[in-house]
Amino acid sequence: MCCILLSCSAKNTQPPNVILILTDDQGYGDLSCHGNQYINTPNMDKLHEESVRFTDFHVDPTCAPTRAAIMTGKYAHHAGVWHTIAGGNHLRTSEVTMADVFKASGYETGIFGKWHLGSNYPYRPMDRGFNEWLGQGDGGTGTTDDWFDNDRVNDYYWHNGERKKIEGYAPDVFYNAAIDFIKENKKAQKPFFVYLPTYLPHHPHTIPDPTWASNYNAKVPKSVAHFFAGINRIDANIGRLRKTLEALELADNTILIFMSDNGGTQGVRLFNAGMRGRKAQVYEGGHRVPFFIHWKDGALKHGKDVKDLSAHIDILPTLIDLCGLNTEQDVNFDGRSFKEQLYEPHKKLEERTLFVENQRTFKSEPWVKMAAMTNRWRLIDNKELYDMENDFAQTSNVIEEHPELIEKLRNEQKKYWELVTPNDRERPSFIVGNDLDIETFLTPSDWYLPKVPWNHAQVAKGDASAGEWHINVQSGGFYRFEVSRWPREADAPIKGIPSFKGKVVDAWVPKGGIEKLVYGDEMSALPVSAIKIEVGAYSEVKTVKETDKTIVFNIKLEKGATSVKGLLLDADQSIISGAYYMYITKL
Repeated sequence: MCCILLSCSAKNTQPPNVILILTDDQGYGDLSCHGNQYINTPNMDKLHEESVRFTDFHVDPTCAPTRAAIMTGKYAHHAGVWHTIAGGNHLRTSEVTMADVFKASGYETGIFGKWHLGSNYPYRPMDRGFNEWLGQGDGGTGTTDDWFDNDRVNDYYWHNGERKKIEGYAPDVFYNAAIDFIKENKKAQKPFFVYLPTYLPHHPHTIPDPTWASNYNAKVPKSVAHFFAGINRIDANIGRLRKTLEALELADNTILIFMSDNGGTQGVRLFNAGMRGRKAQVYEGGHRVPFFIHWKDGALKHGKDVKDLSAHIDILPTLIDLCGLNTEQDVNFDGRSFKEQLYEPHKKLEERTLFVENQRTFKSEPWVKMAAMTNRWRLIDNKELYDMENDFAQTSNVIEEHPELIEKLRNEQKKYWELVTPNDRERPSFIVGNDLDIETFLTPSDWYLPKVPWNHAQVAKGDASAGEWHINVQSGGFYRFEVSRWPREADAPIKGIPSFKGKVVDAWVPKGGIEKLVYGDEMSALPVSAIKIEVGAYSEVKTVKETDKTIVFNIKLEKGATSVKGLLLDADQSIISGAYYMYITKL
């Protein structure tokens, strides 16, 4: 574990700008520079050629945990993130983020894309160090906190906590906004940190023109063609971004990082760079990702490979080291700086054991979906041992042949477990009645249940789950609870279904044009006769009329923590499901 304490006085009069590009579900093998003959990625390849490349770089096997580790320099489990839904994706509020550190060092900070670490105060990007935030659903387009019928084309976005309609294809919108942010800060002569975690090529593989996939349709399955088309669009935007930096004379003193958040999905069936596994798995293909870093003025050893084991938890310590960043408190990292290797790529740092996991369970269990990694070895689930020097494809389990090594790795895992598990399943608590978030929007993806409806299409089908939310009332008084089967913008009666009459088909997935919702078109009207609300020990039931779109409860709350639950009831007062959407405002 690395601890860095820095003073608050900046010494570098011309600090480098930093841009971190994070693609979504792009595997190590989903680039032509890594040997994939099915796809062409010229701008990623050019960046690869002009960067220091870390060829044994690891993240977690899924989205939110990786993002938590990048933002904190800590294992995601250590920072309170253990899932992508069910509240397990909320970054503990006590954690110092990468944006906090840059901001404390005088940088302007912006995120353009997928946050996935909380969508309500105090978890939003604007609460965690970012001056500028543009995004869609916290976990992706179409998630329950996203605009109801968003499909990545001509959509509504969260912009600094407010909804904003923006024309265009989502990745283009994010890159446009990032470029505008860069231009503004160039004009103001301020250093900037830009975080670009766009939502592609994550499913459902939406594109605004089906012909974009036509170059691949004859060679690969349609779903893969759309997947590759998404990567191509990101690739084109990277090229556009770099040309903008050149035109603004910012390219030389900008640190540009490219990486992905986990292993591949659609593309692995065709090419996986010789690896076993894919996203969500703890075999190599689930968590080894591309990592390129370029900084011309920094005189890094561009065009060279670093073969040492490295990980997401190392990025923040390295950027602090490279940029001379300041922080207002001790920062205890699980990762370490690899700055030395950017100048001496063949230098070996001290041997260590790293861990990745994908438990997604409500009680943490040692060695469940976990890999212990050294430069040479991978111990999977405490059952399988692979020699990566001689068995890169992980085909021969040699656990019986190395008892001393196994004992060492198990001891390392015990230390890791003692580090990450204290209070590791704390539930997020949203603060209501705060001026920084006038209205709290609660959705079922944050219910603390093993299975929750995390996207609007699941809700539209009438998922029978019923969970609760935790809130913390900042100031006592009367609060308005607006409870519904549908989000406001669906403009539908509680007993009915939304109308998509007039919706323009402007986005396509592999099965065709999106006529309703990005994750599916099936809709179910529920026989709701009443809605019940439970706030702590208080409960109230109100009848639902045919035309009611929401039911409103005005309830007096005391300051402090409590739970909230809404229930859809039938004519017998039996529970149909939870009330999926709730808006809370202080009166």
